[in-house]
Amino acid sequence: MTDVADFEPVGGRWVDRPAAAAVNSPSPVRRISFDRLELRHILDVYGRKVAAGEWRDYAIDMLKEKAVFSVFRRTSEMPLYRIEKAPKLARRQGAYSVVSAGGMILKRGHDLRAVLKVLEKRLRLVE
Repeated sequence: MTDVADFEPVGGRWVDRPAAAAVNSPSPVRRISFDRLELRHILDVYGRKVAAGEWRDYAIDMLKEKAVFSVFRRTSEMPLYRIEKAPKLARRQGAYSVVSAGGMILKRGHDLRAVLKVLEKRLRLVE
């Protein structure tokens, strides 16, 4: 049985305390993330590199300003590459970028698939 102390008035009606706390609490922090299609493109490249034995681990960070997919050769090292999504840059240089371990931006653009092509090594004919 519920007690009257379990309810409180919110907006002209009586609401149980947990729901009232949710109404009065500040909004959660919005984080930037990759959507399903973006992750599919990234994981396609990642899977090919793992199969080739070049990459071994990854991490995904969802921050306030950008989402980051970091690629590692070994788990304990700094990331080899960071694939970043920064929506604030979408109108200017493009929301997507690939950053090397040294911090140099290898490619930036509006299309994720085009940006990820910088990670694919092309085979060349050596004469």
